[in-house]
Amino acid sequence: MSEKKTSSAVNKAKMYQLVLFPLNNGATNVYFVLVLSYVAQFGSSVLALGMFASIMVTAMRVCDAITDPIIGALMDRTSTKIGKFRPFMMIGSGIMAVSIIAMYVFLPFIPETMMWARYTGFVVVYFIWVIGYTFQTSCTRAGQTVLTNDPNQRPLFTIFNTIGSMLGMGVMQFLIPMIKNKFNVVDASGALIKSGYADPALYRIIAPIGIVISVALTALAIIGIAEKDRPEYYGIGGAAQEKTKISEYIEIIKNNKPMQRLMVAGAGCKLALAIATNTTVLLALYGIMMGNYDSLYLPMMVLGYVFAVPFFVLSVRTSQKLGQKASLVRYVTVALGCYVGVLALLLLSNPANPGMMLAFPFNGGGMINLYTIAFILFFGVGYGAYYATADMPIPMVADCSDYETYRSGKYIPGIMGTLFSLVDKLVSSLAQTLVAFIFLIFAGLNELPTDATPYSHGIKVAIIVMFCIIPMLAWAATLIAMKGYFLTGDKMKEIQAVNNARKAAIAEGMTMDEAMAKIQTVADIKA
Repeated sequence: MSEKKTSSAVNKAKMYQLVLFPLNNGATNVYFVLVLSYVAQFGSSVLALGMFASIMVTAMRVCDAITDPIIGALMDRTSTKIGKFRPFMMIGSGIMAVSIIAMYVFLPFIPETMMWARYTGFVVVYFIWVIGYTFQTSCTRAGQTVLTNDPNQRPLFTIFNTIGSMLGMGVMQFLIPMIKNKFNVVDASGALIKSGYADPALYRIIAPIGIVISVALTALAIIGIAEKDRPEYYGIGGAAQEKTKISEYIEIIKNNKPMQRLMVAGAGCKLALAIATNTTVLLALYGIMMGNYDSLYLPMMVLGYVFAVPFFVLSVRTSQKLGQKASLVRYVTVALGCYVGVLALLLLSNPANPGMMLAFPFNGGGMINLYTIAFILFFGVGYGAYYATADMPIPMVADCSDYETYRSGKYIPGIMGTLFSLVDKLVSSLAQTLVAFIFLIFAGLNELPTDATPYSHGIKVAIIVMFCIIPMLAWAATLIAMKGYFLTGDKMKEIQAVNNARKAAIAEGMTMDEAMAKIQTVADIKA
């Protein structure tokens, strides 16, 4: 029986839709690397703004506390000829492309004699970019509600979302360091005296590359959701869905306990990922602490992705069998345990003893040693586990949105998506400010370090705090939050069954209030 013939049927997505729509997250993750990983380095090293750039990354995201709910409300009230979500994806992509060109290409041409213009331009352009980022990222969370509500299909979103992230984030993480090396300045002995990250020409190259990749992924994502971005898939009321007032959102979130806990868990996962993969932290770890950024960064990144592959498969199978909560808890626990080993190895590292340092037998990195093998195992398994779970809260947002429909009858994926993206952006921007302040506190650095910065014990302490301790605390917070999260696999099957039955009843003439009152459990459906 087709989806059009019965409103009570489970809404299943076609395989191409499951594959393509998550590329929207890959499109925005291009900017996660291009902006959130590099904008503070750019502001500090190219625009000479010092720590102001890192502080503004956080300050601008705090402004989203106002803009996010507004955009979420606008999305929930939107219904155009091309749907609810596609207009926001298109507009968001366009805003980000224009603002990135303005940031990385045009701002460096402002002379140093007009520093006030650099400060002003940086703030204005970055704020505009944040608006575009909100437009598009919120669609990833909200759009899942129309794509599928099948408990067996939703976990697949995680794996395809991760593949999309690799196409966006992974490609940029791979390309930028290689392009950066072309702009390094070395002395006669080959020693690095100026990092390529301080050269404005680097950003004029990586900005267009990132924009092209992001726009391409956005176009594919739009194709993926096009068939489902229609009123008949909007909640249990369809086109007749009652509009929710902005004043009601606080009450909704207050009563949606799973969403509250998911926001904490999502913040924990995002903070762990944002800190541990921060460009400056990795520069300091592999370049300053281990002494060979060029020979270590890419191999360790590739190893991390290789270890992540089996965890993607395991996490999906666990989610389909036991629910997404069980999968998230299980593999975050694995990551936490492995990073105890990573922490111990970093504490033991010693630049004066090559046997207690990372080494690979190429690019002058030295012969591989037992320390490196142990680090690969602990880091690889830990990274694989947490990378597989880093985006797992995203499909869980759709579960929380469906629970809200089940609880109150309201279909508000926009506000759910923007609330979660607010957490995403606040945490990721907090990560950059934490990086700057931790280097200041422990290493006494007034500017972000590069791979040309000399080693010190303070830098080692700062790296250990950011690469291990903060992610471990974030994972612990995730595990605590998930203890009270009751949207298990069985509960979601019950919720979907009740929602589908209510939708069928409304389609046959029952009012929303009648359907909500008469159909509350699976037993009511049978009756």
